[in-house]
Amino acid sequence: MFTGIIQKRGRLHRLEERQGGRRLWLELEPWAKAYEDGESIAVNGVCLTLAGRDGDRIAFDVLEETLRKTSLGSLQEGTSVNLERALCYGDAMGGHIVQGHVDGCGQIRSIREAGPDRRIEIQVPEVLRSALIPQGSICCDGISLTVAEIVEDGFAVHLIPTTLRDTSWGESSVGDPVNLEEDVLLKVIRKDLAEGRLRPDWDWSSFSSLKQESSDGV
Repeated sequence: MFTGIIQKRGRLHRLEERQGGRRLWLELEPWAKAYEDGESIAVNGVCLTLAGRDGDRIAFDVLEETLRKTSLGSLQEGTSVNLERALCYGDAMGGHIVQGHVDGCGQIRSIREAGPDRRIEIQVPEVLRSALIPQGSICCDGISLTVAEIVEDGFAVHLIPTTLRDTSWGESSVGDPVNLEEDVLLKVIRKDLAEGRLRPDWDWSSFSSLKQESSDGV
């Protein structure tokens, strides 16, 4: 489990072709906390298992299916990637609940300066558009972001200078693929609706009423 708050950036140092996938070697400044063999680290929003270490370099084995379904399949040596280690009990929850299970890839359609910020518009596959909620959370390349605007076939986010400085998105370009993960809470609600566990006319106002009734009964 992750929060979408990027802790470090790494760079792809080397790609090794392996049977059934690839091994990615990343170069980065070492973390203060020692690595644990087999620990989970999100790489551009994809939950991967630490498979090897060599000085300041760490390795991950990526299966063909993951390479096909995420932007990891298009990474080139020297590319910057976003990194976050798995959440521990007691850690600050600064973003939102992120599983590291990418639902699909979008594509950066436009980048525009907006004062000190940067507006980035992302085209999204049709199957993922129902997950877009104004002011809702979405994970983009491992970053917990807020949907600032809904457009015809995607959405836009506004990135502050800190995000541009501390993540790979300061180097992003039009046409770049983007790993997208929907808000897991929205997934649960959608599944409950589809399987009849919520009233067909359920909406967020109904949820607020239930919360109020619960509070009045305490």
